Formats: sequence, C-alpha cells, structure tokens
Amino acid sequence: MKVMSLLPWTDWAALALYFVAWVGYVKFAKRRSETRPSLLATTNRERWNWMLQATYREVRVVDGVVIQNLSTSPSFFASTTILIIGGLLAVLGTTDKASELVRDIPFAARTSTLVFDVKLLLLLGVFVYAFFRFTWSMRQYTFGALLVASAPEAEQFIAKGLSREAFADRAGRVVGMAAETFNDGLRAYYMSFAAVGWFFSPLVFMVATFGVVYILYQREFHSEVLAVLRG
Repeated sequence: MKVMSLLPWTDWAALALYFVAWVGYVKFAKRRSETRPSLLATTNRERWNWMLQATYREVRVVDGVVIQNLSTSPSFFASTTILIIGGLLAVLGTTDKASELVRDIPFAARTSTLVFDVKLLLLLGVFVYAFFRFTWSMRQYTFGALLVASAPEAEQFIAKGLSREAFADRAGRVVGMAAETFNDGLRAYYMSFAAVGWFFSPLVFMVATFGVVYILYQREFHSEVLAVLRG
C-alpha cells in the first residue's frame, strides 16, 4: 500500500497501460507475422536467399562485408545509448534543478521530486533494456559472420553431398535473430518517446503510448517498403 501511494492512480494506470501495450504489441506482432507477412518476416526470407546464394560463391568476401556493415547499426545505437544512460544518471543527481526546469515547460505536470525520479527511472530502464538488446544483436551478427566464414567451399556441397538449404536455414536464422534483437532495441527507442509524455501528464503518456504502438504497427505491416519487398 505504501508503494501504491507514491503515485496517483492515474499515473499507475498510465504506467500499467504502457507496459501492457509494449509487451502486448511484441506478442501480437509475432503472432500476426505468422498469418500476415511483416517487415521482419519478409526480410528474413531475403536473408535465407542471401545465405543460399553464399553457398554458390567461391569467394565470400562480399558476404562478410555485408554482415560487418549490418553490425555497425547496433554498435552505433549501443554507443549512443550509453551516452543517454549517462545523461539520465547525471539528471538523477540533480533532480531538484531538473524538476524545476520541467515545471517551467507549458502544460507539464507539477509533481514532487520523488515522482520525477520515478519518471526518470522509467526512461533509464528503457534505455538499459535497449543497450542489452543492441549489444546482443552485435554478438549475433558476429556468430553469423563465423557461420559464413566456416561454410564449405562451393564445390564441396556437391562433392560431399551437403545440403545448401540446411546451411541457409541455420545461417539465415542466426542473422535473422540478430536483426530481430536489433528491432527490439529500436522499439525501445520508440517507446522511450512515449515515456517522455509522462512528464507532461498521465493522459499525454497514454495517448503517446497508443500513438507509438500505432506507428510501429503501420511500419511493420503496412509500410511502402514492405510492399516493395513483397513484390
């Protein structure tokens, strides 16, 4: 009961909606992709084709370069996330001044220092989660590069009767998992913008949560790039 008394019920409701919407959308998108192709599922198909074509190439330098380039995106975001986490920790050390600054923003909610700290901790938790997802994506791309480097020579698939499709399934799945983990980190960045709405009011927080989820859904299932990839 003491914990519940820290925040008004409207803030608790907005916070609960935030996590339900985030987790619920992740589960929804995963199930929805089984019946309707999503951006991630469609690109995973291309990754499978990519790894299948790699088995026909004698020299796979290009494949290694592509994987290296793909791993630069999570590396960049991981580095940026560290800076954001450091900035949020610095703000936690000067909560009084930061809360006064927020109070000067028009339409921002007037809250106690404790409530302001809770809002900062939410943002901090979101970016910590994003950091772990980005760094795990980097490692998975490394595993994908190892699979490509250890793949048998093109003629050995015929000479030894090896399955090209089996290799494409395994390597494509690893690279696809890296992309999926990177996508989790990007979703966290999107959801952090919804969390910023909490500094204004619980209502803005809830509206921003619905808005971010709607944007994620549109981009993953109804974007123009998805139509081009499916074509």
